[in-house]
Parts: sequence; C-alpha cells; structure tokens
Amino acid sequence: MPITFPDLPYAKNALEPHIGARTLEFHHGKHHKGYVDKTNAAIEGTDLAGKDLEAIVKAAAADPGKKGLFNNAAQAWNHAFFWQCMKAGGGGKPSGKIAERIEADFGGYAKFVEAFKNAGTSLFGSGWAWLVKDKDTLKVIKTGNADTPIAHGFVPLLTLDVWEHAYYLDYQNRRDEYIKAYLEHLVNWEFAEKNLG
Repeated sequence: MPITFPDLPYAKNALEPHIGARTLEFHHGKHHKGYVDKTNAAIEGTDLAGKDLEAIVKAAAADPGKKGLFNNAAQAWNHAFFWQCMKAGGGGKPSGKIAERIEADFGGYAKFVEAFKNAGTSLFGSGWAWLVKDKDTLKVIKTGNADTPIAHGFVPLLTLDVWEHAYYLDYQNRRDEYIKAYLEHLVNWEFAEKNLG
C-alpha cells in the first residue's frame, strides 16, 4: 500500500484569520502532497514499500544513502502531525494532565511559551519547533529542515512548522507574530495530551 495523503482535519478556512485558506491550500495541497508523492515514488519496488510512514522515516534516518527519501518521508510525517496540532478556537493555557506536566517541567506555562517562541524564532532558515517527551520529561526542541523527533527517540506532543511557506502569505517575514498566533489561538491541547500516552 502506498503512503496515503491525509485530508485536513478541518475546513481550509477554519483557522482564519490566523492561518488563511489560501495558505492551507498551498501548504497542504501542494507542499504536503508533494512530499507524499515523492516518498511513494522513492519506496516503490523497495523493501520499504508497504511499511508505515514512521517506519520509513526511521529506516531512512539510519541510512546516509537515503537522505532524499528521509527528507520527503519526514516532511510527510511532520506535516500530517502538524495539521492535528491545531484547531479553531484553540491555544491559550492548557488544562488537565498536559498543564500539570508543563508546570512541573518548565516551571509554568509562561516559561513554556518563552521556550517555544525562542525555538521558533531562533531557528535559522527552515524547520520546526516542537514540544516533545524525552523519556519522562517534557522539552522544547527545534529541528532544521525535515528533521523530526521520531528519528531521535523523542515522543512528539506538538509542533509548529516554521518553514517560510507555512506563514508567508499571512505574515510575510513576521515569524514571531505567526508563532504568537499559533500559541494564543490555534494549539490543539487535547491532541498534545493524547500524545503524552
């Protein structure tokens, strides 16, 4: 079975005004689809055909000769995860178990926000800001280009795509405003809590 291209979990205009329908049309419909198509072309007829996307990412990460496959498979995985990290009417302070863990591991929600904003704004070029579980501790990390926590043994809880194509139509070069809008209005904390396990 080829890797499937997932639908968005909401309508293209559901995240407006924070992320516009036109952005999602290009970002999901062109960029994400392109990564899925290139992954499928690369695995066709190989021992990775029929494996799930996470297994393909991990296998490609372990083989320096599969850098091209890794870039496309990891981006396909990262994007499929990213869409679920957002919802209309999301963002702000979480509650429940995830809030308790953020309080314990960061010393409060404000400290988490500071760390996450710093990860997203200080990343030079393209990449991702993540909230991950490292063994039993929550951390904020950043990854460049297609790199992904699943290649390094971390459990991703939440991510934000800080490639320019993710925000340029809505924010131009104001990445900091995009990160702020994500944290205040879009984060799907229920999804993050589910990923805690």
